[in-house]
Amino acid sequence: MDLIHFPDPSSASVDGIVAFGGSLSTTNLVRAYRRGIFPWPIDENLLPWCCPEERAILEFKDLYIARRLARLKRQVPFRFTIDQAFEEVIVACAKVKRKGESGTWITTQMMRAYCELHKKGYAHSVEAWEGNTLVGGLYGVDAGGAFSGESMFCYRSNASKLALLYLIEHLQKRGLDWIDIQMLTPHMEALGAKSIDRSEFLQKLSLALKRKIVLFAATNSLLLA
Repeated sequence: MDLIHFPDPSSASVDGIVAFGGSLSTTNLVRAYRRGIFPWPIDENLLPWCCPEERAILEFKDLYIARRLARLKRQVPFRFTIDQAFEEVIVACAKVKRKGESGTWITTQMMRAYCELHKKGYAHSVEAWEGNTLVGGLYGVDAGGAFSGESMFCYRSNASKLALLYLIEHLQKRGLDWIDIQMLTPHMEALGAKSIDRSEFLQKLSLALKRKIVLFAATNSLLLA
């Protein structure tokens, strides 16, 4: 098995990079997320594994839902599901155009790896539907009781935000009270997200994993070191 040696992420200094290269296998990915590390490809051939000095999180107690969004949520404009169209969601996240970005870090290798991660029960998606048409969604990784959001997309206004609120309600029911969103964006900051020091994040992650909350109904049997 092509196991990557991940050093202690608290010692990462240059742009938060912990390691370079290696296989995007399910085992390596889950081992990384459980250590607070995630892959952030530059292209198909250059793969850094990162744990930034500042980490963005959203604590559910700080969640801010603007009046207009709350009103839209009550109107239930979309139908939401979990894990019904994972591949379609990650492909849409890779293809959607984002302001100020010319490309995507969701490479072909990443899509294949996360689809496999999903099949093994570690990666999950939330879908927003308008009739039978997928109009928004997001995906992320369950690190064993802590959730790390990866990317989101929308083809209808506010579809991704409402999908996120649907996910948050689901995770709250399971007993979780925060999610890792990796990097702070204006979109997430408006919802109450914030950045914390890496050391605080790693401690928070460790405590969450010790609780061993089952975040999704399906479980997996892959044994990881």
